[in-house]
Amino acid sequence: MDFFVDTADVDDIKSLLETGLLDGVTTNPSLVAKSGRDFLEVIAEICRLTDTPVSAEVSALDAKGMILEGERLAGIAGNVVVKLPLTLEGLKACKHFRRYGVKTNVTLCFTANQALLAAKAGATYVSPFVGRLDDINLEGSHLLGDIRTIYNTYDFDTKILAASIRSPNHVTQAALARADVVTVPPGVLRKLADHPLTKQGIDQFVADWKSTGQSIL
Repeated sequence: MDFFVDTADVDDIKSLLETGLLDGVTTNPSLVAKSGRDFLEVIAEICRLTDTPVSAEVSALDAKGMILEGERLAGIAGNVVVKLPLTLEGLKACKHFRRYGVKTNVTLCFTANQALLAAKAGATYVSPFVGRLDDINLEGSHLLGDIRTIYNTYDFDTKILAASIRSPNHVTQAALARADVVTVPPGVLRKLADHPLTKQGIDQFVADWKSTGQSIL
C-alpha cells in the first residue's frame, strides 16, 4: 500500500520526504486556504520537492471549467494529478483527461456506486472518505471493501485511495480492505511509528547500554 501525505504545508512534506516513506501528496482547497499562500505557487513548489504524484483540485463546478482549470494544473508539472469532484460534471471531465493521458483523482466518494462510475470514467484514483462516513455512524472501511470487491470483479485499474483518515486505526482498516493508497495527515502519519512499549524498550536498552561503559564508535 502506498502512503500519500494529505497537506499543503511544504515544511511538513520536506520533513516526511526525508523518511523515505512518502509515495505522493494530496492537497485540497481547505488545506491550501490554511497555508495562506497562492495555490498555483504551492503546487509548483511541492512538485519541485518530489516527482511522486501530487493531487491538485479544480474549483470549477462545470465540466468545461474543470477541464480548463485541470489543463492549467497539469501544465505545472508532469506529476500533477488533477483532482475532480465525484459529480456527473466531474466524471465528464475525468473522461476527457483519460482520453489525453492526464492522471485524475476523483474525490468525495461516499458510495460503491460512485466508485463504480469513477472507474467507468477512467479515473486514475478514486478517493472514498473513510472518516466522514464514520462521522455519520457508517463504516467507512466497509465502503473500501465493497469497492475492492467491485474493482476486482470487473478488473478495473482505478486505484482506491483511502482519504479522510483520522487515526492510525483508519490506516489499518484501509490496509485490511486492500486499498491501493492511503492519504494521511502529517500528524497521523507520524503516529504510525509510535507505541508506548517501543519507547519503553528503547529507554531500557539505552540505560542498559550506558551501564556497560562501552562505545560502538
